[in-house]
Amino acid sequence: MTSVVSAGASNGGRAAGGNETPLPPLGPEEAEADIAIIGAGVIGLSIALALAQDDAARRIVVIDREGIAAGASRGNAGAYAFSDIEPLASPGIVRQAPKWLLDPLGPLALRPAYLPRIAPWLWRFWRASRPERVAASTAAQAALNRLAAEATPRLLAAAGATSMWHEDGNLHLYESEAEWRASLPGWQRRAAHGIAFEHASGPGAAEKIASWQPGVSPAFVAATFVPRWATVDDPRVLVERIAAAAAQRGVRLRRGEARALAPRGDAVHVQLDGGAVLRARRVVVSAGAWSHRLAATLGDEVPLETERGYNTTLPPGAFALRRQLTFPGHGFVVTPIAGGVRVGGAVELAGLDAPPNYARSDALLAKAKRFLPALRTEGGTQWMGFRPSLPDSLPAIGTARGDARVVHAFGHGHLGLTQSAATAELVAALVGGRAPAIDLRPFDPGRFA
Repeated sequence: MTSVVSAGASNGGRAAGGNETPLPPLGPEEAEADIAIIGAGVIGLSIALALAQDDAARRIVVIDREGIAAGASRGNAGAYAFSDIEPLASPGIVRQAPKWLLDPLGPLALRPAYLPRIAPWLWRFWRASRPERVAASTAAQAALNRLAAEATPRLLAAAGATSMWHEDGNLHLYESEAEWRASLPGWQRRAAHGIAFEHASGPGAAEKIASWQPGVSPAFVAATFVPRWATVDDPRVLVERIAAAAAQRGVRLRRGEARALAPRGDAVHVQLDGGAVLRARRVVVSAGAWSHRLAATLGDEVPLETERGYNTTLPPGAFALRRQLTFPGHGFVVTPIAGGVRVGGAVELAGLDAPPNYARSDALLAKAKRFLPALRTEGGTQWMGFRPSLPDSLPAIGTARGDARVVHAFGHGHLGLTQSAATAELVAALVGGRAPAIDLRPFDPGRFA
C-alpha cells in the first residue's frame, strides 16, 4: 500500500501534516533584527549560514510559516545538477509541449481551469524560448552552476554534512537513436561551457549502459553519462543540518507567516500574520513559491509560477541503484535517497491551491517499473511539491526595486538545491557590500518589468 504525504508550505507546497521540523513562534521580545530571512528551505537557511559566517555579531532571524524544510526542500530529488544549464524555455520544449499536454499524466500537464491565470506566464515562457534568449539564459545558468560547484563543498563543510554528498554521476537514457540524436545539440552546448559527459550508442551501447547501471530495460539503445553530477543522502536531513549549523552560530529560527513588507524609516517592517511586526535593517525574501506575493507588497512584480512535481519514495531494498537516472523522453528521474529510491519529476501547471493529483505519481512509478523491471514498487510514500519558476528558468537574485534594503533570492525552479550554496554566497556579498562572484544582471528581479 502506498501512503500519501503532501508537501510542506512555506517554500514548496501544501501543509505537511506535522512532518516538518517545528519552530517556536516569534516572541514579542524578538521584534528587532539586523537581518530577517523569510523562508526556512535550503535557499533561506543556506543564506542564513553564510551571513552568520560573514559576521558573528549580526542578529539574524529566519522565519517560516511552517518549519524547517517544510516545502520543496523536503521531498525533492536530492540532486546537484551542475550540468543542467539549459532553460526549460527552449525551442525543443515548445515543440513537444502540445503533444505532452494531450496526456494528462504525461511529462507536462496543464489543468484547463488554470489556463486563464497562467496565460501571461506562458506568453513570457514562449518569448524566452527564442534562440538568442536561450543562449543568454544558458550562459547565465552555466555561470551560476559553476559557482555552485565551487561553493557547495564549502557549505557542506560548514554544515558538517560532507559525508552526505555522493558524486556518482547521472545517466540519461534514450529509447531510440532518433531521440538520442535529437539531444546532441544540447550536449554540444554543454560542452561549450566545459561540461564533461560520455555518450554510448550503436554497437556495444547495451553493454556500456549495463556497466553504468545494471538492470536497465533493453529498450534503451543509447545513453549519456555525466560524471560531475551528485546526490545527497536526503535533502530534508541536509537542510536540517544547515539549520542546526546556523543556529549554533546564533541564528534564530522562528515560526511566523510574513504577509507584507513595508519600509519605515531606518528599518523594513515585516508584517506577520496576526498583526505582529518584525523590524529589520535588511530583509531577504526566499519564501519559494510564495515569494512573489511578498515582493508585490513592495511594488515588485515578479512573474513567478509553480511547477508542481510528484514523486514516490520507495524503501531500502527497492532496487540496487548506483546513481541517478534521467529519462528525458518522459520527464522524470530515479534517484538513490536514504538507502531507498525516489521516483519523480514531470511538471503540472495548476497553481498553489488545487488539490494534488497523485495519479501522476502512480504513472511515474509504473513507467519506472517498466524501465527497471527488478524495481520493487511496494511500500512507497507519495509527495507533491511546488518548484518556484520564472519564465526564463533563471532565479531572481538581487535587490528589490521597491527598497534596496530587501534582497530577493527565489525562483530557482528545478535547481534550488543545486544553486543554494552559490545563492547564499551571492546574497552574503550583496548584504556585505562586496562585489558578487558573477554578473547578477541576468538574475535581476526586475528584468521582466
